[in-house]
Amino acid sequence: MISKKALVPALAGSLLALMTVSAVATEGYFQHGYGARQKALGGAGVADSTDATAQALNPAGIAKVGSQVNAAFSLFSPSRKFTGSATPGFTTTGKVDSSNDIFAVPNFAISYAIDESSAIGFMMIGNGGMNTTYKNANGGLGTAAWCNNVPGRGPYCMGKAGVDLNQMIMGITYARDLGMVSVGVSPLFAAQRFSARGLGAFAPASLNPLALTSGENSYSYGVGIRGGVEIEVTPKMRVGLSAQSPIWMSPFTKYKGLFADGGDFDIPANVTAGVAYDVTETVTVMLDWKHIFYSGVGSVGNSSLNLVTCGPGNMQNCLGGSNGGGFGWRDVDAFKFGVEWDATDKLTVRGGYAYNTQPVKAADVMFNILAPGVIQHHITAGLKYDFNEKHSIELAGAFMPVAKVSGGELPGFGNPAHGIDLEMSQIDVTLGYTYHFGAKAADPIVRKY
Repeated sequence: MISKKALVPALAGSLLALMTVSAVATEGYFQHGYGARQKALGGAGVADSTDATAQALNPAGIAKVGSQVNAAFSLFSPSRKFTGSATPGFTTTGKVDSSNDIFAVPNFAISYAIDESSAIGFMMIGNGGMNTTYKNANGGLGTAAWCNNVPGRGPYCMGKAGVDLNQMIMGITYARDLGMVSVGVSPLFAAQRFSARGLGAFAPASLNPLALTSGENSYSYGVGIRGGVEIEVTPKMRVGLSAQSPIWMSPFTKYKGLFADGGDFDIPANVTAGVAYDVTETVTVMLDWKHIFYSGVGSVGNSSLNLVTCGPGNMQNCLGGSNGGGFGWRDVDAFKFGVEWDATDKLTVRGGYAYNTQPVKAADVMFNILAPGVIQHHITAGLKYDFNEKHSIELAGAFMPVAKVSGGELPGFGNPAHGIDLEMSQIDVTLGYTYHFGAKAADPIVRKY
């Protein structure tokens, strides 16, 4: 049985995760990794599970990690900005920065070994990324006469503008060790919160202008499932595979005039595959590939160019319609590399790098001022220190250098010759804590040669 002392950090972590305020925008709006270990390894590790947070990547992973609690807390600082060219256009000219540059992102996980071959777990993680706050910015001449030289016009001539998306995903995991193969499954529950403001200029292209840009919080709930397998090919090499269905969410009712299909905003499906190889008894390298199906969610994948044909005979292309204009994001492929070195009996050193393809298209930059998820490179490092068999502390850092996407305004909504440069860079620092209860967690992951 789990002791009362073990339940204290579990409950504390749960309450912390419920207060998640995230603005993560690394692989689109997915985090590059969850927990201090994954974040330090560039998000790699689908084939090399060593802690309870592994279930956020591969549910099969907790079959061999023993009974433990992981809690992590990240401070995430994204720099989001756009620059409008001097050519007159609808959106602001010059450089405009989004404010609110520091966000707290907690996550929590627990695993419990039922017996020598099976385990159960629970995890709470956060996603986000569509977070921008552009204050009233004085712009140059707009093609719309009512917007010419308006003081404090904001990016879309309607004052302060931006969006805020928060996602919390909870999963209950069952995993079983079948010898050379481990399998696991996690039913998922998700909650989302979203708000938008300053988008009134798009009201003529909305099926429901009263549910477009209120600035109020709207909530959405849904379910999905994740499954995974981890296979020991040789004593030194393991492969892993995990897949997550879409998380089918209820619509954002207060924004059914903004998102396609009357406010629909599902969390996209994704699949991850990878390999881990023990170079020596103390050094392991990991290589993962992840695919995120953003195009399967209309509000994210539909092109904003659909709005150009919004009108009689094509009402489905209007904001809120079945084919309503969205952010136009492509599917993302992410490639992750990580290396872990057990430097001493107590100290583990980690490093990693991840690259993902660009989700944002040049043709959609005007709408993506709201969500400039253009990051592609992730440079990561971290360490773990075991105080004793029960307590460990972890640190991870990630630097995401500046990435840019450039394009012009939407025809009919501005001047295509007016250029827009989207730009983002990020820093992420994570502190993690692990408490082991029951069997010593290091025992099941010692490699035997």
